[in-house]
Amino acid sequence: MKLEINEASIKLLVENFYAEVRQDPVLSIVFANHIQGDWTSHLERMVKFWCSVVLGTGGFQGNVYGKHMAMSGIEPEHFARWLNHFELTTGRMFEAEQAAQFNIVAHRIGSSLQLGFFGEVVVP
Repeated sequence: MKLEINEASIKLLVENFYAEVRQDPVLSIVFANHIQGDWTSHLERMVKFWCSVVLGTGGFQGNVYGKHMAMSGIEPEHFARWLNHFELTTGRMFEAEQAAQFNIVAHRIGSSLQLGFFGEVVVP
């Protein structure tokens, strides 16, 4: 049975997705370098972010673009892997239409960040 979109399911999405990221041999290194062991704070911020975007709660405050642009060592492969894990996770948890709500935002953010890093969108 697929989940309805609410704060509890978004929290579960974030937890499941980042559990996969932590197991990914490429992404886990990138996140370890930037999160430096503070997964609790990161996951809490991500729950607030996705609740703000998808549910309109407005609980997230931050500069997503600026925060990511300050990172070094980001490669196109990171975006492809991140989006793949994200889409697989949303697809397992939500009906296609609901998963698409998350995936559209993820692709929009990914495209913006890729433009910032590489001057073009290399991963659709």
